[in-house]
Amino acid sequence: MLFKEAVEYFDKIEATPSRLSMIEILTALLKRSNKDEIDKLVYITEGILMPAFEGAEFGIADKITEEAIAAATGYTKNEVETLYKKLGDLGLVAQQLKEKSKLKGMKEVKNTLDDVYNVMLKISKTSGQGSKADKIKQLAGIIATSTPQEAKYVVRYPLGQLRLGAGDSTILEALSVVATGERRFREQLERAYNLCSDLGLVASSLLKNGTRGIENFEVSLFKPIRPALAERLSTPEEILERLDGRCAVEQKYDGFRCQIHKKGRNIKIFSRRLEDTTSMFPDIVTATKNEIEADELILDSEALAYNEATGEFLPFQETMQRKRKHGIGAKAVELPLHLEAFDLMYLNGKDYMNEPYSKRREVLERLLSKSKTITPAKRIVTSSLKEFSEFFESSVENGLEGIVAKDLNAKYIAGARKFTWIKMKRNYKGELSDTLDLVVVGYFIGHGSRAEFQFGGLLCATYNEKRDMFETISKIGSGFTEAQMMELEEKLSKIKQNSKPARVDALVQPDFWVYPKYVVMIRADEITKSPTHTCGRGKEPDGTEAGYALRFPRLVGDVAVRSDKSPAEATTTKEVIELYKEQRKVRVEDTSK
Repeated sequence: MLFKEAVEYFDKIEATPSRLSMIEILTALLKRSNKDEIDKLVYITEGILMPAFEGAEFGIADKITEEAIAAATGYTKNEVETLYKKLGDLGLVAQQLKEKSKLKGMKEVKNTLDDVYNVMLKISKTSGQGSKADKIKQLAGIIATSTPQEAKYVVRYPLGQLRLGAGDSTILEALSVVATGERRFREQLERAYNLCSDLGLVASSLLKNGTRGIENFEVSLFKPIRPALAERLSTPEEILERLDGRCAVEQKYDGFRCQIHKKGRNIKIFSRRLEDTTSMFPDIVTATKNEIEADELILDSEALAYNEATGEFLPFQETMQRKRKHGIGAKAVELPLHLEAFDLMYLNGKDYMNEPYSKRREVLERLLSKSKTITPAKRIVTSSLKEFSEFFESSVENGLEGIVAKDLNAKYIAGARKFTWIKMKRNYKGELSDTLDLVVVGYFIGHGSRAEFQFGGLLCATYNEKRDMFETISKIGSGFTEAQMMELEEKLSKIKQNSKPARVDALVQPDFWVYPKYVVMIRADEITKSPTHTCGRGKEPDGTEAGYALRFPRLVGDVAVRSDKSPAEATTTKEVIELYKEQRKVRVEDTSK
């Protein structure tokens, strides 16, 4: 496939305000691809070089790109910078300067999709002395031989500013139509994706092996499984009723989600976002090698810092100090980690994901019987409301988040939020005690004391899994430090756009839209009903339409953006509705006392 063909479809996708139209356009594009290049086409559409667990980074920033554009078009770096300040998009800068290039005699060539992808891959592997100059030369080379339209995407792609907005669900639906002519095969494709976390591999397998290959897709070591997620309920009574009167109740930990893969002495650890974090946890790697007698293994766990003298877990803020790239060894000695394992997915050639939880737990306990660093999560199995409540209260008193109740007969359901796992946290008098992870879909210009930051607040949304849409729930204008405002303005200005992204459902108009990329942590006093927001929007008893909104929302946390969560992992619309019901229920109970 020529890159020129792909970018013609990218232009159409960027311009469409409709998700259904986006699926149709993407389907037509994927149909033009072949089995040897479709994985690269999918990665480019996602705006990535490789899946997160591969750890491949473009290593290209604005300044390198500006110099590459200058070298490829004959303009000075100052001229490039001036136009960038005006347009706010280096892709458009490259397109405009290519249209009136000062370099005469420079021939455009018919670059293939592979040509462009391979240049980006080569740039990502360029390091060491003189690497900056090499990257500029390579990027300038592909820009110089591109058409103006191609140059726009050649520049946007490595900067993470492709602006297509095609999420995983959209790509999976398009692949389903490619394979079967309809969207119903998406469920099987999603299952395969949940097992390998690699959409490019799924697409390649589909074209090479057909639908049968997807139906028979299996777990592979060192390809992380997308983690199972929990629904939420507010009382032990509701949970026991939902889980047929008897369940396991595990402590819920607030640490680093760690998916451990082992083959012989080779160990890899993957985060909640499926990034390779092995180098961060040398103590966990050593314990996995020396304390678990298994040749092949995949298990799900949470790592927490602890006090060796007392055996107590430390607060999350202290555990977070272990998240670093430098001084890892010293920090591992100062803040050793303990791993609480709560599920087993694979052991010595056997896939345990389809085994019931009770069986998985039994094997996990045997497996970890000799380990001191890695232990099974503390739990009880009960049908007693009193025992359930006491275990929950003691977990909270010990500084933990709460509990996760588990269906004893359930499979491990990768990548999905089901009522086979149910989390419960403490609620206080109907107030919203839990934080929400919301997706930024727009922002507002600062006024008054904030005018200097060009940032005044955020428009945030929940994720509606069924619709694969982001639905607004709140404008947020408080809780920002000056450093956070500067961080947000810098990040958001690079992905701003004048029109609403196709997967955003909103009635509120921000000063600038941004395509859904960043997640922020928000606390609010309560969830209310509002005619101005689209989260869970529907008919009210009086015939009017209203969605859910937040009262007194504010940003929390030391950093503005959550790096451990993707937009698809944000708080869902369904969760907000459940929280609203819990909130009202607590109020009713309060007034009846």
